[in-house]
Amino acid sequence: MKKPTPKLTDMRQMVKDELEHVPKGRQPQQELRMMYQMLRMRSLGKKGGGEPREDVLKEAIESVKKRNPGFIPRYDKEYFALAPSNE
Repeated sequence: MKKPTPKLTDMRQMVKDELEHVPKGRQPQQELRMMYQMLRMRSLGKKGGGEPREDVLKEAIESVKKRNPGFIPRYDKEYFALAPSNE
């Protein structure tokens, strides 16, 4: 059974709080933040799969690296527990 979908305002606040752990910066870091926000909102929505934030961040990083192969993402590694091979 799927979890109930949070209200839009709750989803926005949750994503805003999570983005505190992905620092602002120049491109492509800013692109990572934008991609994370879009993908995370989708994952939390009615049609989303409710993926964990780590999976969403991994997808966002992969997307940014397609256009910026040498990109080294900055994020709170304690908050987002990604496997070392995903960086």
